[in-house]
Amino acid sequence: MPLDFTSLLQSITALRRSVDETAPVMATLSPVMRETVKAGVIQHFEVAYEQCWKAMKRWLETNVNSESVDGVTRRELFRLAAESQLILDVDLWMTFHRARNEAAHTYNAATAEDVFSIAASFAPEAERFVEKISRRND
Repeated sequence: MPLDFTSLLQSITALRRSVDETAPVMATLSPVMRETVKAGVIQHFEVAYEQCWKAMKRWLETNVNSESVDGVTRRELFRLAAESQLILDVDLWMTFHRARNEAAHTYNAATAEDVFSIAASFAPEAERFVEKISRRND
């Protein structure tokens, strides 16, 4: 039975839209509005990232071996995903993981700026990931 990736697709679409729509207008916004827009993009990134790693884990449990996925670290999960050709770069996905944790657990302007730029680079990686698992979802 195929896995349901509806929430995953919706979260990635929301991230992509927010990244694409904000880029051309950021310079025209007031500082407060820029901060607000960045916060929204970061929120979309956090949700999309969470949906990705959870879908990755479900796919690996279903299609590889549930015992090899149970209780593994995030790095190990990403390594297994790379071995299954779901992602290309474990270290890049660890960068996304660290950015998500920083966004969720600390707040300062520099962190927000870093995570905002990482969110933009996450969108195409998430789209590539979902394309791969969707093609192999049987």
